[in-house]
Amino acid sequence: MQLPFSRPKIPVIAFRGLIAARPGMISLEAYAEVVARGFAMARKSGNLVLAIESPGGSAAQSDLIGQLIRRHAEAGKVKVTAVIGDTGASGGYWLACAADRILANRLSIVGSIGVVTGGFGLDKFIAQHGIERRIFTAGENKRRNDMFAPLKPEDEAFTRALLDEAHAMFKAWVRERRGSRLSADEGRVFDGGYMLGSQALALGLVDGFGDVEQVVKELGGEKARPVWLRPRPPRGVLRFFLRGAAEAALDAAEERAAMAVLR
Repeated sequence: MQLPFSRPKIPVIAFRGLIAARPGMISLEAYAEVVARGFAMARKSGNLVLAIESPGGSAAQSDLIGQLIRRHAEAGKVKVTAVIGDTGASGGYWLACAADRILANRLSIVGSIGVVTGGFGLDKFIAQHGIERRIFTAGENKRRNDMFAPLKPEDEAFTRALLDEAHAMFKAWVRERRGSRLSADEGRVFDGGYMLGSQALALGLVDGFGDVEQVVKELGGEKARPVWLRPRPPRGVLRFFLRGAAEAALDAAEERAAMAVLR
């Protein structure tokens, strides 16, 4: 008779939600300790699973976490399997590419290998209402893409160049991690569009279909069980004020206007 505590254990790190350097979201700060714990547990079996449910978010945080996973995997000689649930798109797919193998459901939303940023143009609105904006800067480009000023052609060109560079990095990461498994139809792979898991399989973005339970049994045997790892939730009064509506709106505006987002 095999006792429950003697059953093989496979660590499963849950990446659920938006990727951003914000409390309660997927970020390097939130996940560094979780990733370290997961790989420490994986030394015995040599396997670790990433359970991904994310539509993406910050390009920088996606890269930071992806690189962290690879450093741990290579140092510990651990094989990493990513399992995409409902969604593993944009930054979520960037995280999946940190794995040696990617599985999904045939109806999962996968891909969206592109970069976006944006905001609002309110210059005509404030002029119509007789609002005069006063802002002072040191540095001619300190207020690029100011939503209260007309869009400058040089600002648009700068932003498009920035997005193209970030997109090139995303494509290079996918090529590095997926290698010869990728379809030769790179135009469709890298056009920024999302797709179903069944289509992603045909293009080489995933290796097959499966869920976490199936993968755990495949890696550890029929008696194996997953050990789920997540960041510790906030405590005390902070949890009630963590993501107020006003903060969420300001965050969205700030991120869209100031950084490249994988979404």
